[in-house]
Amino acid sequence: MAEMESRDVAEPMSLGVATKSGARPADPHGLLKHSREFLDFFWDIAKPQQETRLEATEKLLEYLRTRPQGSEMKYALKRLITGLGVGRETARPCYSLALAQLLQSFEDIPLCSILQQIQEKHDLQKVKKTMMRPALFANLFGVLALFQSGRLVKDSEALMKSVKLLQTLAQYYNHLQEQPQQALVDILSEVPEATLQEVLPKVLKADLNSVLGSPEHLQLFLLAQQKVPTELEKLMGSVNLFSDENIPRLVTVLKMAAASVKKERRLPTVALDLLHLALQEDKFPRFWKEVVEQGLLKKHFWPASYLCFRLLGAALPLLSKEQLQLVMRGDLIRQYGEHLVTAKFPNQFKFAPEMNEYVGAFLEGCRDDPERQLAVVVAFTSITNQGLPVVPTFWRVVQSLSAPALKGYVAWLRDMFLQPDLESLVDFSTNNQKKAQDASLHGPERAVFRLRKWIILRLVSIVDNVHVEKEEALIEEVARFCFFHAFFETKKPTPQIPETEQRFSFPLESRAREVVSGAFFSLLQTLSTQFRQAPEQTRDGQPWTYRLVQFADMLLNHSRNVAALTPFTPPQRQAWDRMLQTLKELEARSSEAKAKAAAFQHLILLVGIHLFKSPAESCDLLGDIQTCIKKSLGEKTRRTRSKAVNPQEPPWVEVLVEILLALLAQPSHLMRQVARSVFSHICSHLTPRALQLILDVLNPEKSQDEDDNVVVMDDSEKQLENVEDKSEDSEDNKNSEDEEYSDEEESDEEDRDGDVDQGFREQLMAVLQAGKALGGVDSEDDDEELGDEAMMALDQNLASLFAEQKLRIQARKDEKNKLQKEKMLRRDFQIRVLDLIEVLVTKQPENPLVLELLEPLLNIIRRSMRTSSTKQEQDLLHKTARIFTHHLCRSRHYCHDVGNYMETLYSQVERLVQQAGHQADSSISLYYFNASLYLLRVLKGNSAHGSVHKTQRKEEAGLDASTKPRGPEAPSSFDLSLVTPVYSSALSSFLTKRNSPLTVPMFLSLFSRHPALCKSLLPVMVQHVTGQTRPRHQAQACLLLQKTLPTRELRLCFEDPEWEQLIGQILAKVTENLRTLGEAQTKSEQQRELSSVELLNVLFRTVHQEPQPSAPLQNLTTDLTAVRGVLQSRQARLQQGERATGSGRLHNLYWQAMKTLGVQRPKSEKKDVKEVPSATQSPVSMKRKKKGFLPETKKRKKRKSEGTMQQDATKPAVTSGNQPPSTGRKRRNRVKAKVPAQSQVNGTPATKSLAPDPPATSPSTPAKTPKLQKKNRKLSQVNGATPVSPTEPAKSPAPDPPATSLSTHAKTPKLQKKKRKLSQVNGATPVSPMEPAKSPAPDPPATSPSTPAKTPKLQKKKRKLSQVNGATPVPLTEPANIKEHQKALPKECVSGKSPQSMLPRKKARVSLASRSPSLLQSGAKKKKVQLRKGRKP
Repeated sequence: MAEMESRDVAEPMSLGVATKSGARPADPHGLLKHSREFLDFFWDIAKPQQETRLEATEKLLEYLRTRPQGSEMKYALKRLITGLGVGRETARPCYSLALAQLLQSFEDIPLCSILQQIQEKHDLQKVKKTMMRPALFANLFGVLALFQSGRLVKDSEALMKSVKLLQTLAQYYNHLQEQPQQALVDILSEVPEATLQEVLPKVLKADLNSVLGSPEHLQLFLLAQQKVPTELEKLMGSVNLFSDENIPRLVTVLKMAAASVKKERRLPTVALDLLHLALQEDKFPRFWKEVVEQGLLKKHFWPASYLCFRLLGAALPLLSKEQLQLVMRGDLIRQYGEHLVTAKFPNQFKFAPEMNEYVGAFLEGCRDDPERQLAVVVAFTSITNQGLPVVPTFWRVVQSLSAPALKGYVAWLRDMFLQPDLESLVDFSTNNQKKAQDASLHGPERAVFRLRKWIILRLVSIVDNVHVEKEEALIEEVARFCFFHAFFETKKPTPQIPETEQRFSFPLESRAREVVSGAFFSLLQTLSTQFRQAPEQTRDGQPWTYRLVQFADMLLNHSRNVAALTPFTPPQRQAWDRMLQTLKELEARSSEAKAKAAAFQHLILLVGIHLFKSPAESCDLLGDIQTCIKKSLGEKTRRTRSKAVNPQEPPWVEVLVEILLALLAQPSHLMRQVARSVFSHICSHLTPRALQLILDVLNPEKSQDEDDNVVVMDDSEKQLENVEDKSEDSEDNKNSEDEEYSDEEESDEEDRDGDVDQGFREQLMAVLQAGKALGGVDSEDDDEELGDEAMMALDQNLASLFAEQKLRIQARKDEKNKLQKEKMLRRDFQIRVLDLIEVLVTKQPENPLVLELLEPLLNIIRRSMRTSSTKQEQDLLHKTARIFTHHLCRSRHYCHDVGNYMETLYSQVERLVQQAGHQADSSISLYYFNASLYLLRVLKGNSAHGSVHKTQRKEEAGLDASTKPRGPEAPSSFDLSLVTPVYSSALSSFLTKRNSPLTVPMFLSLFSRHPALCKSLLPVMVQHVTGQTRPRHQAQACLLLQKTLPTRELRLCFEDPEWEQLIGQILAKVTENLRTLGEAQTKSEQQRELSSVELLNVLFRTVHQEPQPSAPLQNLTTDLTAVRGVLQSRQARLQQGERATGSGRLHNLYWQAMKTLGVQRPKSEKKDVKEVPSATQSPVSMKRKKKGFLPETKKRKKRKSEGTMQQDATKPAVTSGNQPPSTGRKRRNRVKAKVPAQSQVNGTPATKSLAPDPPATSPSTPAKTPKLQKKNRKLSQVNGATPVSPTEPAKSPAPDPPATSLSTHAKTPKLQKKKRKLSQVNGATPVSPMEPAKSPAPDPPATSPSTPAKTPKLQKKKRKLSQVNGATPVPLTEPANIKEHQKALPKECVSGKSPQSMLPRKKARVSLASRSPSLLQSGAKKKKVQLRKGRKP
């Protein structure tokens, strides 16, 4: 295999080697004519990705279509034929498919020649034994390629050769198994009948034993039976496959077919062909009974059973109604049901999804035949396990039923509920159920109950499924059926009530009625939801609840025919009648109160229906609700009269809130929705007492004390379902339950050991002592002398004692479980009550009562975060936090009229801030701090004189915002003097306490929202920058200042003198802090140093970004000089610890500050100066070297001496524009960008002179020693520029033409004109490059070979960078006396117009002056702009 794969690869390689020898090699395959792209197609064809294979095949075909007669076609055919036998099993089908596509596209290629090439390339007679398997597969895939091309069935000669080759391949069964025979069947199924008649005698033996020997031969026989029956009869005579002697052999063949498709999980074609033959010969009952049910099913072989299941699903569309009845009531359908019940483990194969696809396809295909649809659905529903249908109640195939079939299915379910016909069901029991000895598990009553329970849930799920096409009459029929049998019974049938004519064959038990009642309320919730979504789909636009109430009223009025299970008492009947009257009054309401009336109508209807479930409670609720509704709707007209009549009566809102709380205590989602809807309409009328009723439920202490007020009810239906599920699970999964039972026993033993108390020990000792007294005299042989009667008495006493102890332990355990369950129910109730809080803060955010929710919600959050162990506690915490954060604190609307509660709010702010500082967890403290911010927002939004003045002041503030950019904020209603001490104390506590729950983001949020308060708290932060505080607190103070100072809102609160004074104070504090810093030993000390340097940089940036710098500068310059001295004193220490872990950021911040002060960061020289590239070669950054390439410093090159380099630097740099640099094309752009950067960093403009003058001393590079000057000069020479001394002008005997850089080609007049303008902007006299200068004027500055000065933007950027480094490029025509005059200027007259070198001790002041307008220098920027305008022509 490896030889065949390497053969194709070795051919081009050998050709390549031959070409190096000099003689032209022979190219028998024409590979030299093929491109690399063409050869890559064959590699991509064999890749495992399907998209890559298909794309490569398409590209190969497109390539060959352009060269149909070339050598590429021959090579492609040869390469594809060779690929059929490669060793990789995944590559062989790829080459086969590509060959088939090629033969399909080029029909002029003869198939016989291709088949001959395949047989010659993979000759089975000549191939080695080790290569036999690839050769066999190559021949097989070659024939399949011919067949897939679609041309084989048209070419009889190639077809006969292919058939002969497949027959030869069929002899190698060990390698190919049944694949050649299967390929032969597939090919013959596509050929015409005439060809099949010709080929049939050669491929099919006239022997029935051979036909029934394998599934392939049988399938070939069935193919001939279907296409050419006369020719088959001539060949084999009359054959009856379904005879008695042939049926066992058919079963064996089908079992073999089932085993062959075990992995594919599909139906074998031979089984489906046998089914068609049986239907055609009218022998389907015999085939199904004897072959399928009595044959395959009895083998107890799961692949055979799955074949039967698949055969059942495939046979559904082919069978008539009578045949469906035969199939769906046999042993096969019973075994299918048992498989559904027992296949419960995750790793076990489940056939149900596949059967659902078969049934769904059948129902979709015969929607015009509702009888067959109904027959199949009823048949599958009739498969029951001890009365319980095996299909789920939410079986989704029902949505494919037509309307008549669905109506008939509902009628069948209703009749089966009323009169269960257990004989008509296909019932079975599992092995575990058969072993059970309990007689109650096998009685008909249990089966009827399980069946009725399933049916009622099935009816409700049909209405729930929105995809089922159902009529309104069907929905009403199901709802009336559930309601009637849940709460009523028939006394005498009457045609006016169809439900009374329904008789029960088995009486309806009470537990069954409870299931029907629970299903009815679930159905009621679905109907209410659907009515809200589409109210126009119901009759007269009335809700379903109202129509059911009308039906209930009709039943109550027919007392002769119908009797309620729980008859109404006279007060309950009066409440029912008053409810109907109230409903009529609500319908007569105007359109203005229609939404409110609809909510009340929904509430009273729902409570009225609950009157049948719990009459006593609902009766009281109905009376209170009706009273509240009348008062709420008529409150405006009857408020004074009602108060005058009964002043002690509670407001209707409080009564209604109590009613809603009582409804929320019920485990009904519909009640929860109704309560939420009603509360959204009454929350605008809420009183403090009504809100307190809600908060008492949420308060943990009060809710535990007042458990008797609201009884939280449990769901009994779930308990019944759990009991049933437990009984079923105990029957089916005994082993797993035994393990669980053993675990429970172990846990019980541990509980007993832990519950043993001292009293039980004393009782046990007393019993033992009594036993010894009965035994006789105490001695060493007490046990031997104890008699039988004494032993029996002792055992009885011990048994009674331990039984009592066991009962006590069980009682304690039951009490513990009861308390735990009550706690869970209480938490669920609190979660539901939070719905009312959410509605209040969402619908009425401007209500002053919302402010009273802060602390109760915070108490819930604090308690839940401490004890959030269970899921309910977590749900309660998440919901409370979401309401508090998103709906309350982040709401756009808030209370704008607090009235007389101003002082209360101030005290509440103080209390919340104090509680935030006393929490043990920062996450809890954050909620308290955010609550105080919310109250500040409320205080700030309220006006001292009313909402009208507030609105006017907002409008004035909006109008004057643009005209008044400075100054403090507009005066607001809340008093800063009352709030500032609170937050000042909190900030001081945060910056002094060791473990404070407050955090930096809390105060940053406060400062960003209230800049005026931030201004008042700045002295506290400045005070803690230095002093005796801990390093961590100093770092936090620096962090607060660093995040606060750059904000624009804070700047607007200060006048210019105050701002300058503040900056000076902070700068002095930071300087003092830096001066007192020692060697950082701990992490907090390192953080303090880092925060201090970062704050210093923030101060520099803040002053630099001032829009209007102030005039006085002496104090600031003095402070900056002191800062520079402090920083320079720490330079040596920083350089020592530069390579320490985590010191990189500190080092960068330090040099960022030093750069602002005029000191440039020295470059780290890792190599000697001699190794630096020369001036003619641009320096290239070696940070990222390509792996495998020789670096520039290691390449062989001509090195020049230092004197030669200086001479080259003095020569005019005139080079041609098209001469490339020596570093290559890829690095040319990088060289252009880096050389000017180096020259600018050094602070020296790229100029040229005849003699190398001493370099100018810039403030950023203090040249104090000759050694440093020499080193600086060498670096400048390396960069290709000689520094010009600022004190003496350049002297030139003759004018030289201006130098042209390598990257600037001044060839066109337009570019020359642009360059001349740029030179004028830079201060140099423009000289035309075409004509020499007539006067001995100084030379213009030479352009560096790597600095393309093409645009004014780049010139401006270069000039700014040079100013940042402390040196301004001065034109050479400027006389030296001006520079001397500038050097002699006093300290007070430095204005920064043209900064140059000064004394070293004045560098900081001059550099800061030169950085105008960054550091408070007035007018410098305007003068520079005027100077530039004056230079322009």
